[in-house]
Amino acid sequence: MRIEQLTYLAAVTRHGSLRRAGEELHVSQPALSEAIRKLEQELGVRLLDRRRSGARISAAGQELLQPIVDVLEAVDRLKAAAGNQRTSRRLLRIGTVNAGTAALVLPAVRAFQAADSAAVVEVRNLQQDEIHVSLAEGTLDLGLVNLLDGDDVPPDLEATPLLTGRPAAVLPAGHPLAAGAEVTVDDLRAERFVAMRAGYLMHRFAHRLFGADLPARWHSTDGAEMGKMMVAEGIGLTVLPDYSVHGDPLERAGLIVTRPLRGDTTVVTMAALHRRQPRVPPAIVEILSHLRARART
Repeated sequence: MRIEQLTYLAAVTRHGSLRRAGEELHVSQPALSEAIRKLEQELGVRLLDRRRSGARISAAGQELLQPIVDVLEAVDRLKAAAGNQRTSRRLLRIGTVNAGTAALVLPAVRAFQAADSAAVVEVRNLQQDEIHVSLAEGTLDLGLVNLLDGDDVPPDLEATPLLTGRPAAVLPAGHPLAAGAEVTVDDLRAERFVAMRAGYLMHRFAHRLFGADLPARWHSTDGAEMGKMMVAEGIGLTVLPDYSVHGDPLERAGLIVTRPLRGDTTVVTMAALHRRQPRVPPAIVEILSHLRARART
């Protein structure tokens, strides 16, 4: 068994593709595939599920992933102790649903990098199901998601609550409904509505809110940021967690406002997810500390 074989497997797990892993490592795809096959033969387990769409870590490989990561981190520490300047930089991969998360993630990343100037951070905008899968497969280290009352977190993931809030109507500042203290469901039904596309939490909430009687004029978009811009441009109204709008540049500029939904008692929680494991990697512990500190401000 060679360290480079473990490095190859970790790269394929990260990228979900032999080709992209080879490009990162500057190793040909056949050489990469052969090295991992030899590792599988030596360990007596199939580490990758190879498909036309790409390569993903197998169930057996998933069980071995943390020990492999531990070995690679130990090698990095050994190199650092020996003064080897070629030591790999620490990589932290964060997935986010992007609804209200930027105000927490960006300051936390800045603080994380201030403490370790060699750290490399990758932030990816994904849907919640994609974050769950990527965390389970080991291609993400941390995921930020929003949860409605009663939502369950997969048993192999651990959740750290960061913010709680309520779904709120998001309106252009000059809209007639902004003059009131609350907005009713019927108010929203009578307007052009900007919904999040299927797969987003607030798409599910909008269907729960309206039931079978949806607004007649229904637009859809990917993610809260585009939704807020569409509201600011007067294209329609939307519903988002209140914490995803408070402090937003469009709100600070006086272009959009929020109003509570009359009679709705739903609670939305932003949580950070990571894989359950005996020892949480120091990078995850550190970024969680920065996220919690930012959430308290």
